[in-house]
Amino acid sequence: MRHRIRSEAILDEATARLATQLNVRPGEAAAQLARMAQHSGLDLIEVAKGIERPQEEETLALAVPAWVSGMLEAVHASALYLTPVKDSLGRVVDFRILAANRHAKTVPGRPAGELAGQRLMTASPGVASSGLLDDYIAVYETGEPVCREPLEYMEVMDFLLWPATLSVRASRVDDGLLVSWRALDDEELLVSGWERAQRLAELGWGEWNLATERTLWTPQMYEMFGRDRDSGPMSLEELPAAVVPEDLPIVEDMVHSLLEFREAVETEFRIQHRHGVRHLSVFSEPILDSDGLPVKVRCLAQDVTKNRRRERALAVAHEQAHWQRERAEEEHRITVQLQNTIMPIRRGLIHLPGLTVGVRYLPGEELTRLGGDWFKARLMPDGRVLLAIGDAMGHGLTAASIMLQMRSGLGGLAYTGADAGRLTTWLNDLIVHSGEGVTVTGTAIIGHFDPDERTYAWTSAGHPPPVLIRNDHAALIHGAEGTMLGAFDVTEYSLTTTRLEPGDVLLLYTDGIVERREQDLETGMEALIHAAHSCAGEDPEEIIACLLKRLGGENAEDDICLIAAKVL
Repeated sequence: MRHRIRSEAILDEATARLATQLNVRPGEAAAQLARMAQHSGLDLIEVAKGIERPQEEETLALAVPAWVSGMLEAVHASALYLTPVKDSLGRVVDFRILAANRHAKTVPGRPAGELAGQRLMTASPGVASSGLLDDYIAVYETGEPVCREPLEYMEVMDFLLWPATLSVRASRVDDGLLVSWRALDDEELLVSGWERAQRLAELGWGEWNLATERTLWTPQMYEMFGRDRDSGPMSLEELPAAVVPEDLPIVEDMVHSLLEFREAVETEFRIQHRHGVRHLSVFSEPILDSDGLPVKVRCLAQDVTKNRRRERALAVAHEQAHWQRERAEEEHRITVQLQNTIMPIRRGLIHLPGLTVGVRYLPGEELTRLGGDWFKARLMPDGRVLLAIGDAMGHGLTAASIMLQMRSGLGGLAYTGADAGRLTTWLNDLIVHSGEGVTVTGTAIIGHFDPDERTYAWTSAGHPPPVLIRNDHAALIHGAEGTMLGAFDVTEYSLTTTRLEPGDVLLLYTDGIVERREQDLETGMEALIHAAHSCAGEDPEEIIACLLKRLGGENAEDDICLIAAKVL
């Protein structure tokens, strides 16, 4: 913070110095300073440090009219009489101090004797950065006086900042300016700080004199009640007319408590503001005379409209979150029931001709991410074994519904005896035309195992390739790749035939086993191959358990479905 303040002081004084040297306005000097830094390649602060103080001009004894001296001595604060300094175009760019009264003293403490005859920006560089110089020029050109109170002023001298809170006045007199200033005392600073606090906290104070019917309001009260200051403060009798009708009983009870029971009241009511309804929190108290009769009512009011709006917005957000949570829980319950109905078998061994098949389905760790993973391992009438796995895109009830379409649709189509390529094409048509205007997609590997030939004839619809474990060695089986189901209306799928040997283990899986947030898909596939190589064994269930342990499947974010088919 000190470093930033120091840099600010250097820039402000350098700007005032350069403006005096070039006889230009401070804004033009600041732009020139920036260009100097750009052309030199130096830091702006370094360039600013190199701007030297203007040489002292020879100040001749200035003839000061007697009326100027008399006027200045009549001012009880620091006062100067300034005459304009113009550039070649006739613009006022600075002022010269023609005379100063005996009280005059700059913020850093320079007395009157050192000020007369100097240019204003030389004697008081802070007038440039504070905007006072612009005010003085405007007063000179327009004739309109200015009063700045309170003004948080920063004087700059010898690259140091001298802060002060001032009351500054300027008025044009003849062909010059009469400028006066004084530092605010402690009481004035407290009053000024209280006024700023009222604005920041949107606080207002009012007093109603019941005997004289005189009302006092702070400026913030006018703003809170949306009342024009020219109309004066609102009387106590006028207050009910400004209140929202529904809150009239609150105000009536407040007045009754103040005047009848003579008790202080803290309450909240709404008023009809010109910019809409406002919420006011009001603390009121009666002022009693020596006989205990109320003679005044004072109140402290705060505009709490923003707080009430935030509370309403928060309540609406909580209600929506509650509704969405209930909906998500209901959807989750239905999804789980649907999954249990479709896939009652989640783990175990299935004995089929020529195969012992281990299966495992694990829902994702996050309940909201229940997916649409599915599998099929079934003996067909022609003696082949349908071995398929798939993943409906998405999560929740939608994914479960798509899964139902895929799994049930495949189960029915498989009884036609068609090969896996034809089944996949038909399944794609079924999904495309059952979306009811919504794009429904999924991936799958669909194939038939022939126990006599020990072959697996399969096709891929955008699904990760199978893994073959043979002689304790694992590798991906690459085949013809097809587009995912539901992506295109007309799609043909090619068939790949993989010859298997006794003891081989064919591993089908969904992407939940290889996808992780912190790694890419290729890394996940490499991890699967390495784990499959280490998990080669006799029992398909043991192989699956080993894979899940090594790959952290028990804590997976997405669903996982695994099929390990061992060839007999």
